[in-house]
Amino acid sequence: MGFLFALTFLVIVTGLPVAFCLAGASYVFVTATGSAPDIVIAHRIINGMDSFPLLAIPFFILAGSLMNSAGITNRLFDFAKALVGWLPGGLGHVNVGASIIFAGMSGAAVADAGGLGTIEIKAMRDAGYDPDFSVGITAASSTIGPIIPPSLPMVAFGVMASCSVGQLFAAGFIPGLLMGASLMVIVAYMAHKRNYPREERFSLSHVGRSFKSSFLSLVTPAIIVGGILTGVFTPTESAIAAVAYAIALGCYYRSLSFKRLISVSMETLDTMSTILMIIGAAAVFAWILTSNQVADNFSSFVMENFESRWMILLTINIILLVVGCFLEPIAAITIMVPVLMPLAKMVGIDIIHLGVLMVLNLMIGLLTPPVGTVLYVLSRVSNLKFERCLSGTAPFFIPLVTVLLLVTYCEQISLFLPSLIYR
Repeated sequence: MGFLFALTFLVIVTGLPVAFCLAGASYVFVTATGSAPDIVIAHRIINGMDSFPLLAIPFFILAGSLMNSAGITNRLFDFAKALVGWLPGGLGHVNVGASIIFAGMSGAAVADAGGLGTIEIKAMRDAGYDPDFSVGITAASSTIGPIIPPSLPMVAFGVMASCSVGQLFAAGFIPGLLMGASLMVIVAYMAHKRNYPREERFSLSHVGRSFKSSFLSLVTPAIIVGGILTGVFTPTESAIAAVAYAIALGCYYRSLSFKRLISVSMETLDTMSTILMIIGAAAVFAWILTSNQVADNFSSFVMENFESRWMILLTINIILLVVGCFLEPIAAITIMVPVLMPLAKMVGIDIIHLGVLMVLNLMIGLLTPPVGTVLYVLSRVSNLKFERCLSGTAPFFIPLVTVLLLVTYCEQISLFLPSLIYR
């Protein structure tokens, strides 16, 4: 198995697409060891993609893209600005607040970074904020997107772990809000230290006008999340409802043309085809790990060397953080769920809690090289070098890792709402 991991790592660092890295390394391993016929790889790829709940992913992507294209993100940004822009370092808080609101629509960190990021970075630059700080807080706040429901990685985890996607969504609420609060604390500290400006004074009338202007947009999270939690929709049906509502809003605001709708739909197909290739290739890789009893051996090794549950949880976090540096979240989830599930059952870690921990770790991984997808997106948006984007993001790892540790060792932060709603 060392050969498989070494080969995969070697191919990844060459810069090839992740799907080709995983599938190629798996094919070479199977061929070299003669452990299975070649046709098994094709079957595993197809079986990995053949899952009804995965249909939610393209519709959530399409809904987020439609929100960006229809100008809805501008209204959300204006509402967040009226709500928290009066605080010291106002636009930094607006950045976080807008991400929390948009998190209830897109379910993807890259959608947040690419959509809201363009608006936020430009506004912060025009107001005199440092470019590094603007990109850093935009990158860090975009990781809230997949924690607060809906969440594409949590859909993938639910499929792989055969657990309730609705419970996973509910479990992400409080951790997501904690991430937002912790980021706002460090924004306030840096704003005081660097003497960043406030926006206009707080005004209830201004908040009311902004709320009225953005009300129809703010209904979107209520449709998505409320429909799932009340049992009206399945996650897949809620994603379809979100797309229908986004189209209706675009028509109402007269900001979404038929040509743009077709363009966004084609972009979604392109993105989803990439995701499905990653899921299929990762499924083959995960099958090899499972069939070679890597999960059982790993569980036995951890249990033999770590008696403390705290140390086992810390070990899981470190492994996921390292994996997140090299793999896309959905690929990492597809591979790591079969490996970590046996260990989680041995030490009594709730599967919903494990899902939240996995997504939290992998979202932090989106801010780290060599993958660092969010940083690459923001590097293009801001016209800053990747290295500057990384240095600007570095201070915000402190609140994110703090929340990660808090959620890790206090299970009720993630399990309170699922136990309350689904009891």
